Amino acid sequence: MRVRRRTALAAIAAPAFLPLAAFARPRAACARPPAFVGTRRDAAGHAAAVLDDSGRILFTERLAARGHGVAVSPDGRRAVVFARRPGRFALVLDLERRLPAARFAPPPGRHFYGHGFFSPDGRLLYATENDYEAERGVLGVYDTGADHRPVGELETHGIGPHEAVLMRDGRTIAVANGGIATHPDYPRRKLNLGSMQPSLVYLERGTGELLDRAVPPPRLHRLSIRHLAEAEAGTIWFGGQYEGPRTDLVELVGRHRCGGALGFLGAPRSVYGAMRGYVGSIAASRDGARVAVTSPRGGRLTVWDARTGEVLETRRIPDVCGLAPGARGFVASDGMGGVWMGGTAVARDDRSQWDNHLTAVVPAGPVGSAA
Repeated sequence: MRVRRRTALAAIAAPAFLPLAAFARPRAACARPPAFVGTRRDAAGHAAAVLDDSGRILFTERLAARGHGVAVSPDGRRAVVFARRPGRFALVLDLERRLPAARFAPPPGRHFYGHGFFSPDGRLLYATENDYEAERGVLGVYDTGADHRPVGELETHGIGPHEAVLMRDGRTIAVANGGIATHPDYPRRKLNLGSMQPSLVYLERGTGELLDRAVPPPRLHRLSIRHLAEAEAGTIWFGGQYEGPRTDLVELVGRHRCGGALGFLGAPRSVYGAMRGYVGSIAASRDGARVAVTSPRGGRLTVWDARTGEVLETRRIPDVCGLAPGARGFVASDGMGGVWMGGTAVARDDRSQWDNHLTAVVPAGPVGSAA
């Protein structure tokens, strides 16, 4: 019987980060440029993997522990792979030379929450982090031109910031505060489920000013807002993970505009029921007209109309989670080693297990641009 990805990966210990010297080797030229970056596990352990636009792996780099999200620089030349919570490593990949370029860690008293993004000019990197002694969420700010030295932080006005995205205006940051208190002394324990307060927060990038903070209604206070994507007209779509009773059937997907109220999307009971309380990833198409959502627990990928909020399509893909916009639709990865484009498996390696996220190297353009 195949062991599910998240069960297998959770059993792997997290040793110190491997030395960069072990990675320093030349790369052969590849015919296709990098298109997607994700993390996975195979017989040799954990790795970051870079794929071309056909789903073929161009190169991999070893990680000492499980990775999570990836931030890609605006020019597409670098990618930063973050450790999964409560990890303390980040690996910088040179996508042109096919080499690791650097590694860094958060300041003492912090750990990564697994996601981040670059400033529009690529000079700064922002990472979701836990100030665990003070039980507060922050965005760590790192200078990419100075060995990724920490140069500041922004308060996220919540606990447990997971994914944060820089909106297309280049000034507004949207942050998903999951609301769950954690501590590295208890690596995967959730310490405040009875009192958790998730929120969707907007910050001004230059000053850290709080622009808006939206919270779910009381009946959904245990819906941890985890993942975000910007669709058309500056709308942020979000996906949640429900920490209440498994028998509850609740909305897991919603959308919001800064200054408004959170809007949870209605869907047939079969849609949310199949997700089993868990959204693993969310992504908008390159033109912003569609949004896709994955649920690895339910083995479902759903595609929604960004304007009407209607479900357009549901696909059954066992243990699907990684998700990114592609040139011809959505690209997904699963815990069985498969890479999917649309409804077609374009690559599969039964000896590997893709992890939670897949990130496009070419970012989405302004809404209305060609897909």
